[in-house]
Amino acid sequence: MARVELEESGGYYFSRRNDRLEFIDSGCAVLNCTLGGGWPLSRIANIVGDESTGKTLLAIEACANFSRQYPRGNIYYRESESAFDEDYAGALGMPLERVKFIEPEDFMTVEDFYEDLVKAAEDTKKHDCAGLYIVDSLDALSDKAEMKLDFDAGSYNMTKAKQIGKLLRQCRLEVAKARICLVIISQTRDRITEGFMARYAKKKTRSGGRALDFYASQCLWLSHMDHISETVDKVKEDVGIRIMAKCEKNKISLPYRKCEFTIRFGQGIDSLVSSMDWLEKYGKWDEAVDVTRQTYTKRINAMSDGEYWDECKRLDERVTELWELREEKVLGHTRRKYQTASV
Repeated sequence: MARVELEESGGYYFSRRNDRLEFIDSGCAVLNCTLGGGWPLSRIANIVGDESTGKTLLAIEACANFSRQYPRGNIYYRESESAFDEDYAGALGMPLERVKFIEPEDFMTVEDFYEDLVKAAEDTKKHDCAGLYIVDSLDALSDKAEMKLDFDAGSYNMTKAKQIGKLLRQCRLEVAKARICLVIISQTRDRITEGFMARYAKKKTRSGGRALDFYASQCLWLSHMDHISETVDKVKEDVGIRIMAKCEKNKISLPYRKCEFTIRFGQGIDSLVSSMDWLEKYGKWDEAVDVTRQTYTKRINAMSDGEYWDECKRLDERVTELWELREEKVLGHTRRKYQTASV
């Protein structure tokens, strides 16, 4: 099906980035495509993953890219695990001078989260600028009812889930009006299932109830795939990891899209290598690069810093074009239920 026919039938709308929304670059071209363009302003995004799958790193990358895209924008980073190293984040590119942090004792409960988010929305609207608000992580937050309980008393997180639902119901419009991208990080937990359905049920879940499933525009699930090793002084050392990202909910683009990306320790996401891997996996290499991968790798290793980043930008743009063309082909194999009536 041609692009014009797809566009007339409405199918092309789902294969390309939504130009009516503003997006924050995730730092990786294939991840942007999976998300539908990046992290959207005026929406809620949820990053879910096991330990050491790059959840905080994605938040740091978002802060760095937001600061470049919106020089006047406000960045709010709310860390509730008391394990955030600002110097480490700064070394990875977080613009610490632009980020508004908060004392850990002022961000311990869901109620604290609500009050702080309302203040952030008012501040952003007052200065007429965009905002990025990150919660790292939701699992470490308690609620006032639980804080009042004795240590050995069971709470089962029921009141916390209700408070999170209440928070998102009351704040979703404030987030939209203030042009804030609210990114909430969650840890995975094993789902306890029994009986016949245990064989088919999803193995992982996250805390906080189902409110995020309802109110989030994007739910991105991360999982660890493999380690990346290189030989240094005749000894193999782990220098990075491969991550699988699957957008299980997407109200911006097509859902259940997935990608693989590379994280290099001490550097962050390697968008160029991730794009190269995608091109090879989907048989698009020859459409983007005129030499073999081995020759191309030697070429980019010999480039200056400026040439390297120009090539990264070129390849990322080409990968985005090829991704959209591939989505068009996927949509072209389906029949639209409702067609535009001919005049």
